[in-house]
Amino acid sequence: MAETADNKTLKVGVPGPLGSAGARGISVPADQPYGAWHPAVQSLQSRFGTTFQPFPLVINRAGPTDQVCLKVPAGQLLDVMRFLHDDDRCRFDLLSDLTCVDYLYFPNATDRYGVTYTLVSTPLRHRLWIKCYTNDPEPAVPSVTSIWKGANWQEREVWDMFGVRFPGHPDLRRILLWEGYGSHPLRKDYPPQGLGERANFEILGPQSA
Repeated sequence: MAETADNKTLKVGVPGPLGSAGARGISVPADQPYGAWHPAVQSLQSRFGTTFQPFPLVINRAGPTDQVCLKVPAGQLLDVMRFLHDDDRCRFDLLSDLTCVDYLYFPNATDRYGVTYTLVSTPLRHRLWIKCYTNDPEPAVPSVTSIWKGANWQEREVWDMFGVRFPGHPDLRRILLWEGYGSHPLRKDYPPQGLGERANFEILGPQSA
């Protein structure tokens, strides 16, 4: 446990009320700036300065959730991710999820693609979300397979569905669609009916199946 500036106790690894970040292992002092109580945020800011300011991953009708997110530029992604993996105060040993959001047509969005990482510390029982933004015409984010081997197939899926490349990936091939498909169907500008890819294949009916 650690003492905050106003002598409120920050408990790491102790479950708190359901719906608070304590449900993930952190007891949240309500009167601190958003995310300042998260040990990984504190560690990152002590190492990299206050460049990384936490914000809520989701804001619902009740207000910000306890899902703390940080925006990390692509040029710093590997340094930050390796720190989060190795530092004793963070120990994010599990990359739980790696996905992407296409912000095309999203109100006030300044970037097209947001690659999103869900990090979990199984020893310390806390979570953190990282967003790394990239844009057309050649969207790319460094591969984190050198830190979490489980990123291999997840990065391949993002490449397949969104067209975001991951320099440093050992084998960046499509994983759901075939090579030569030519499109990335989870992009917002991909039409629901496709771009004619199905025209090259025989339509199977009840008799031919």
